[in-house]
Amino acid sequence: MLMNKYRNEIAWLSILLWLAILAVPPPVVAITISEEEKLSEKFMREVSRHFTFIEDPVLLNYVNSVGKRIIEVLPPQPYNFRFFLIKEDVYNAFAGPGGVIFINSGLLAAMESPDDLAGILAHEITHVLSRHISDRIDRSKQIGIVTLAGLVAAIALGAAGEGSAANAMMVGSMATGQSMALAYSREDEMQADQLGLKILIKAGYHPAGLVSMMKKIRQKQWYDTNQIPTYLRTHPASEERMVYISAWIERQKDLPEYLSEKGRADFDWIRTRVGALYGEKNQMLAHFSGEVKKRPEDPLAHYGYGLILGRSGRFREAVVHLKKTIARRAFDAQLLIDLGRVYFLDGRFSEALGTLEGAVAIDPANPDGLYYLGRTQLALNKTSEAIAAFENLLRINPNHRELMYFAGQAFGQQGNMEEAYYYLGRNYYNQGKIKVAIVQLEKAMELATKDERKSEIETLLKELRAERAKQRTSSN
Repeated sequence: MLMNKYRNEIAWLSILLWLAILAVPPPVVAITISEEEKLSEKFMREVSRHFTFIEDPVLLNYVNSVGKRIIEVLPPQPYNFRFFLIKEDVYNAFAGPGGVIFINSGLLAAMESPDDLAGILAHEITHVLSRHISDRIDRSKQIGIVTLAGLVAAIALGAAGEGSAANAMMVGSMATGQSMALAYSREDEMQADQLGLKILIKAGYHPAGLVSMMKKIRQKQWYDTNQIPTYLRTHPASEERMVYISAWIERQKDLPEYLSEKGRADFDWIRTRVGALYGEKNQMLAHFSGEVKKRPEDPLAHYGYGLILGRSGRFREAVVHLKKTIARRAFDAQLLIDLGRVYFLDGRFSEALGTLEGAVAIDPANPDGLYYLGRTQLALNKTSEAIAAFENLLRINPNHRELMYFAGQAFGQQGNMEEAYYYLGRNYYNQGKIKVAIVQLEKAMELATKDERKSEIETLLKELRAERAKQRTSSN
């Protein structure tokens, strides 16, 4: 317990040290959108090496659909807004430089409707639109990859303390820091509230979702008085703000419907999925077991229980419950993919193949379907078919992180060593395994014949060698 306390103190001192460095005011020269986007890419690469991103296309598509609906009501924007999910139970959401917006799986699982999700996303989007982040970046025109690496290192230290990784991820909310209190200013929050509420209504969402989430986040603190939820540290949900927003809502006319039956029904599937696949395992097992007992005819209860059973390695039981769900939604490609994935994990490759082929026939562009179909074909030594599935997936998502290793394996079995070394190199690059990544990419470069591929490999190698040199310097 004492060790955790000291570790936490070290983490916070590290964070505060970097924020103090960044808070030194330089000559006032506004950072450009282009500079902010470059900073965003560097920040993303650093963060991705320390934290687990959820690649689930069902969840990502849903979050992106809500975010896109909000952005569509805005005037043309210079930012390319992107939305990401982080596997963390702790309640948090934040915006980084260049329009990258993150939400933790725990916060998503606590939501009850699209309005709740829209409220959080709109608030983060308005922080970007108001340039609250870029204004802080202006304080240090020297910010670059070294500073970002330091910030992420401080964040990683924070992961060892109570509250898990998200306990320190709030630094990402203000990638360059806003104050020694690690929080948005009162003025920033008020501006984001006022603008965000108007955007929500224009996009067709009820603004009560934002108040609902602020209350839930506040309740988290009441349940554990020793821990202030991360979101409250960067976005202080004061009683004054909640009262202001509630009063503002009461004065509005012709508001969209809140917690509509259809909206809640659709969102229940998302909430069930994120809880079963990414929540605390034992807690979710108990929860969905209870749901099935209470509602034995409800396909959603069987869906959640089937997913968590599969995640727990109880594959035979998982199949039973997923089939009960499919019986009510026979042509749902995602349900078939979930069943096929369980068959695959259980080593029942022939059953997996038939199920996944059926799912891909219904939805040919589903990334999960193509990924597990390719892996099943690879397990059955159908190498050419596996490569075709992987190539289709790469056209849909060229940066699919989990695919890189298996694509390299498939091309290696086929004897195409240029592609094998290339994808294995990218796999190790994503994992931050610099030395192994360099070895694989150098072999790919020796075999590369196309100028475009050579240029891409050269860029990756240049970055990796610079990082290795930096590591060697710091260790001396």
